[in-house]
Amino acid sequence: MPASSLPPPSKKRRVNPDEDLVKRLETQITDAAMNDGSLNPLLDLLNLAQRTSDAANLSKIIYSLYRVFVVIICSDRLAPGGGDAAKQVRKWIWGRLDAFVHLLVGLLQDEEPALRKSALDILLSLLRHLSSSLSKNSSDGRPQFHDSHFKHIVRGLLICPPSPRSSSDITSEGKLMLDVRDHFVATWLNVYDDIRWCFLREASSVLSRFPAAEYPNLAANLLSLVDRLKTFPTEASELNAWWISELGEKPVTHRSEKSAAEDEDLAISDAEDEDDWRKFFDEQPKAKDAKRTTDIKGRVHQLSFHQSLHSLKAHRAVFTRMWLSLLPRLSFDTSATSRSLTIRALNIMHRGILPHLTRPILVMDWISACVDTGGTVGLLALNALFILMKDYNLDYPQFYTRLYAFLDNNVLHLKHRARFFRLTELFLSSTHLPAVLLASFVKRLSRLSLSAPPAAIIMIIPFTYNILKRHPALMKMIHRADDDSEPFNDTYIADEVNPNVTNAIDSSIWELLSHRKHYDAAVSTLARIFEEAFTKPGYSMEDFLDHTYGTLLETEFQRKIKREPALATELVQDLFPSRTDPASETDKGIMNDNRDVISELWAFD
Repeated sequence: MPASSLPPPSKKRRVNPDEDLVKRLETQITDAAMNDGSLNPLLDLLNLAQRTSDAANLSKIIYSLYRVFVVIICSDRLAPGGGDAAKQVRKWIWGRLDAFVHLLVGLLQDEEPALRKSALDILLSLLRHLSSSLSKNSSDGRPQFHDSHFKHIVRGLLICPPSPRSSSDITSEGKLMLDVRDHFVATWLNVYDDIRWCFLREASSVLSRFPAAEYPNLAANLLSLVDRLKTFPTEASELNAWWISELGEKPVTHRSEKSAAEDEDLAISDAEDEDDWRKFFDEQPKAKDAKRTTDIKGRVHQLSFHQSLHSLKAHRAVFTRMWLSLLPRLSFDTSATSRSLTIRALNIMHRGILPHLTRPILVMDWISACVDTGGTVGLLALNALFILMKDYNLDYPQFYTRLYAFLDNNVLHLKHRARFFRLTELFLSSTHLPAVLLASFVKRLSRLSLSAPPAAIIMIIPFTYNILKRHPALMKMIHRADDDSEPFNDTYIADEVNPNVTNAIDSSIWELLSHRKHYDAAVSTLARIFEEAFTKPGYSMEDFLDHTYGTLLETEFQRKIKREPALATELVQDLFPSRTDPASETDKGIMNDNRDVISELWAFD
């Protein structure tokens, strides 16, 4: 190597004495593991990690411990077998490994982001090495997964114990760190099928063992992880990514003698019917059906661990069990936190939960309870309830009665007002609904528009127009001519909870007609559509759902005035005439600039 042209440094780099000690201990432990020597320096290195408070030094020590334990695991020092002395050594090593794992689990809540990420990476990497060693030394030759180590990882993600560093002053209160959550979801949960299956299974166990009263953030931590699960498999062929490579091998299926005999008889019958002309007209199996046959056959509870990982039904089973355990925890009480968690679950219910459940009807009771809660929670639960009725044949006779109950003064002021109108338009889109029922919804919305903000009225008018256009039997509600000699009597019963007996069909939507004189130009212009012929095919509700006071004002500010309005004003020279000045001086246009107008306004003598 050629000599450097740079001048020699004036000062030598200061070497941390602990850094030299770490390197020396790591070398000793590595040599001992390779040569079957004493591993006592492992305890010194572990004690050094537990009493180190500096983040940079601690990072070096935990990576040194990681490399040491990988060498120990790969050298089969933890493999079963041997005499009593070997068992005692193995027990001692497991104790040191457990202490190291507890240290890493605590570092998931550390105040230093680099330590949190490093701890999670080391924990998952140790899982891979431990599982591979377990598979190599398995007595039956089947791939294995180190469950006990993975349980520590799951509890660290859900229970979130505090960091062991004495200098750490962060108070997370058992809440999962956002960077740890995102790193785990992006790197493992959304990528590897074995990690996802085992995590969902262990999460259900954690929910059953740790009560909500003692661990209030457990449900929130789990929900923050599973609501970001975007890659749940829908076909057996999608089960193809494995963190533990040994688990990627196809499992051996043990067939019974009965099934083998049935297959043999079927093969004989196929050989006899080989020349049957009717087989020419038989339909060939579709490619989509052929993919489904690649799934592991058999009942889920009878499958082995390895078979379950390759079975789509088993993945759906652990997914269902986890959500059935989590949903009651979300609505544990009536606090604002519980309400927000319930809303988050309902937001993904229709697209991220129901399609992957083994039997979506199992969440019917929880969704029905959310509907009965009312407010925003009940509003969002209506969507999931409607999907259960439409796609999974749920019988819920009181659905439209519950929907009608949501039409109150608050619904037009909610944050989810636009979503409510989207859902209501979907619920009332069927042409088989009775006109009496639809008339009640139209009339209730018309009555609510009298006290609604302009943005809500702009949604109600096209919504009503579309219903009237789709159901001509309701047209008489806008073409009813009353006798002017008699006082007006509205037959609509506003206090009736049953939309089938409100007498709305005999009433009219005079409330919408009154908006022709509304102070907002957009509302008054839109309300005149009921005076015109119904030749328009219908309005797209998406064009009216995002209006607010801000958008209405912005529209008015950007409106181009084609012609200036005519104004007639008189120029007044003195807006605040003096008390002492005679009226003639004001008429003459004399300006008195030396007086204090404000003081005169506050003189009450």
